[in-house]
Amino acid sequence: MALLQCAFYSHVLEFQTEFTAIVPQPAADQEGRDDNAGAPVLFLLHGLSDNHTIWLRRTSIERYAEELGLAVVMPQVHRSFYTDMAYGGRYWTFLSEELPQVASAMLRIATDPARRYVAGLSMGGYGAMKWALRQPDKFAAAASLSGALNVAGPRLQEVFPADHRLIFGERSVAGSEDDLMALLARRAEEGVQLPRLYQCCGTEDYLYADNQLFRTRASELGIALTYEEGPGAHEWSYWDASIQDVLRWLPLPDREA
Repeated sequence: MALLQCAFYSHVLEFQTEFTAIVPQPAADQEGRDDNAGAPVLFLLHGLSDNHTIWLRRTSIERYAEELGLAVVMPQVHRSFYTDMAYGGRYWTFLSEELPQVASAMLRIATDPARRYVAGLSMGGYGAMKWALRQPDKFAAAASLSGALNVAGPRLQEVFPADHRLIFGERSVAGSEDDLMALLARRAEEGVQLPRLYQCCGTEDYLYADNQLFRTRASELGIALTYEEGPGAHEWSYWDASIQDVLRWLPLPDREA
């Protein structure tokens, strides 16, 4: 695998930002490989207190991805909740529009949605589900690990009041395009074909109740969702194990019938 740290100017954010990527290194013998397809790619999103380097520092994601021939792109979005902030950068636009274009131009990664995936933990789990629900035609699968999936509820505002105001301002999140529960209902009403969805959470996690709410809402709406839970808190020992479960679950091309 090759490890790349990319610093570039974001026209959306109007400043220099970064992403970290790990990509399969070309073998000496390329015979029989499709050089134009690019590696299947996982966009892997960080949590509120972390950055684009954290998955490499706290897990063995490079080793796990290498076994699968999977590229992984990990962007920097600060404490934005992957949202066009009321008082801050347009991080949703950066994530959903600019980042894929920049990464695809610089890396040999798949552009076919059937070979693209998104996942994240905590705030990143929210970002992954929001991306999949708002742009369901962009991915084959999306996964949330201990996701902050109920931003319209009181928890975020109570625990992180300053962040909540910077991100959402004075507007109500409920029913908006940033409310995952509302997005689930809209996609179900529209009959939209969604990517495969995966959700996991530790039973000792402070976000466990919100994860149960998301799971219940998806079930009520008839939205297919692979759900797993088990002992674990909001911590890296749980996420290092869970990302391996996610990678085993991903519908990678060589696993498809």
